[in-house]
Amino acid sequence: MPDLISLRNVEKSYEIKAGRTYVLRRIDLDIREGEFVTIMGPSGAGKTTLLNILAMFDTDWSGEYELAGNPVHELKAKHRRELSKQLIGFVFQQYHLLEDLTVYENLEIPLSYRNVKRSERQALVADILDRFQIVGKKDLYPSQLSGGQQQLVAVARATIASPKLILADEPTGSLHTSQGQMIMDLLAQLNEEGTTIVQVTHNERWAEYGERIVNLRDGWIVEPEALPG
Repeated sequence: MPDLISLRNVEKSYEIKAGRTYVLRRIDLDIREGEFVTIMGPSGAGKTTLLNILAMFDTDWSGEYELAGNPVHELKAKHRRELSKQLIGFVFQQYHLLEDLTVYENLEIPLSYRNVKRSERQALVADILDRFQIVGKKDLYPSQLSGGQQQLVAVARATIASPKLILADEPTGSLHTSQGQMIMDLLAQLNEEGTTIVQVTHNERWAEYGERIVNLRDGWIVEPEALPG
């Protein structure tokens, strides 16, 4: 499969009184279409920073980043936003659902960003509610859901527009084991259907869902590791 993501010499740093401090150093990374990659490392290693660069949330970095053949490092902010909307779904650790919107309305938002017609939005939301078995929750607000249910809605929201790439930042970090298992099984199913997954996790059990682990230490990639199977 071709590379969906290609990073070359990507660095992120801050200027402080004592000089420049680096969060990421000389990151070279290729991720194939359809791959499931886990990023691991201790706190402060740069994991979330790397994920935020991939998501185009963070634009203050140096180096080269190609996504599906698009040179992100050369694109203007408007074009980056459009590319992100077209290709990326993001799953946050803390759900990031809009509290004043129902489950149905939270799911509809990514489709409205893409100017999907109302009739098509209704059909897509109905399909995803059925697939994720949350039809009965569609009129509830996030505060009326358990943590596991909120994360299920968050994953559904990230996938409703059929992105090529799902980025997941500790997607099970706030959940108990059975809820975490449910979310990871769902990500694995999406990956089997062809979606590229990049997740950050501290959990070795969840890390094994991936085909490959990228280890970060002090901003550097170390010890590339392939998983069995």
